[in-house]
Amino acid sequence: MPAIRIYTLEEARQTILKRRRWDQWPVPARVREGIRQVFGEDISPEEAVRRIVRDVQARGDTALREWSARVDGVTPPYLEVPTEAIETAYEAVSPDVISALEFAAERIERFHRRQPVNSWLNWETEGGMGQLVRPLRRVGVYVPGGTAPLPSTVLMTVIPARVAGVEEIVMCTPPCREDGTVSPVILVAAHLAEVDRIFAVGGAQAIAAMAYGTETIPRVDKIVGPGNLFVTLAKKQVFGDVGIEGLLGPTETVIIADETANPAWVAADLLAQAEHDVLATAILLTPHRTFAHFVQQEVEKQLRSLPRADIIREALATQGGIVITRDLAEAIEVANEFAPEHLCLSMVDPWDLVGAVRNAGGVFVGEQSFEVLGDYVAGPSHSMPTGGSARFASPVNVWDFVKIVSVVGLNEAGMEAIAEAAEVLAEAEGLHAHAHAVKVRRTRREES
Repeated sequence: MPAIRIYTLEEARQTILKRRRWDQWPVPARVREGIRQVFGEDISPEEAVRRIVRDVQARGDTALREWSARVDGVTPPYLEVPTEAIETAYEAVSPDVISALEFAAERIERFHRRQPVNSWLNWETEGGMGQLVRPLRRVGVYVPGGTAPLPSTVLMTVIPARVAGVEEIVMCTPPCREDGTVSPVILVAAHLAEVDRIFAVGGAQAIAAMAYGTETIPRVDKIVGPGNLFVTLAKKQVFGDVGIEGLLGPTETVIIADETANPAWVAADLLAQAEHDVLATAILLTPHRTFAHFVQQEVEKQLRSLPRADIIREALATQGGIVITRDLAEAIEVANEFAPEHLCLSMVDPWDLVGAVRNAGGVFVGEQSFEVLGDYVAGPSHSMPTGGSARFASPVNVWDFVKIVSVVGLNEAGMEAIAEAAEVLAEAEGLHAHAHAVKVRRTRREES
């Protein structure tokens, strides 16, 4: 059986294109077993996270250390990473990697500095009106550990916050090494991005610590960054007490290609997406069945030499596929309905279709602008909306780290121009004290 299946559009809409909420995915057996080992009973992931969050909220640093030992199996030698550990990290990371991180950091900063984020005040005969744009005071960034360190995620989440003018940026990341310390490459990336404080704490307990504060970790105004199921559930549970940028689920890419695209390149891009994890989505939309078979063959050929082939095969078997559409226009319609995190256009004159793109976290135009470049060095943040939330959400950007304060500075003429309408509407809503607050001013004006 081929590693990637070819679907009709009708088949795909009933399977791989059918959206499910991220929290409605079946819980893998290994996750259920992990919960049982940690808690000693069968409880849902939601309940597990709720217990951790409440415990951290109640007992602070003591709970953090205990949950790190129970969940991660390690006891970090410290909660806050000391300066000397960051200095030592540079000795453990290859100069080529450091140079690449510096290159990526410069491009990410340059991209985000072009984003217009400005206050405005407009003075007219009725007085002043406007908006004050103010950076958040303290932001928390979560960087997953998982099976591999992700220094690119550090840059992609921290640098937009720094550009926005956030006063203090703190970062939590799991103590993923055997000695309970943080990966050196994560520390180097954090230093380059100018993170103020770094904490060796992961999982739901890290989200709780940043949301509510502990003796060591300060409470933040907003939390950003991807994570596993438990991190995402924790972000959902603390939302309202702290801001979050979104509930980020498994990563996803949709490629639209015509028969002129290079099938080997398209296959490579599908494989790159599928290797993230078994829940990753990698889909090709094309009107050309012969081309679809070429890509299918290339996927099989390239897969043989990839170390994460087992993960890729499972992802492609469950969430991946090649879908035959009527034409490119229908492919764009399907992509807009699906609202993918990444949308790649591999065809003749791809810029002709950009105007038709309505829902996507990011659009990658042409075969030279492949999505892997966006993961690391292109410039925009790779932290993008998933699960169809690109219908209403945006990638992490400077606006995530500022807030708007409305300014109303009417003079007497301006007040008079709108007061009567305000009084009428207040009475219509049955809010008579509101109406009275208008009336006493108008009465005084009339008496004088």
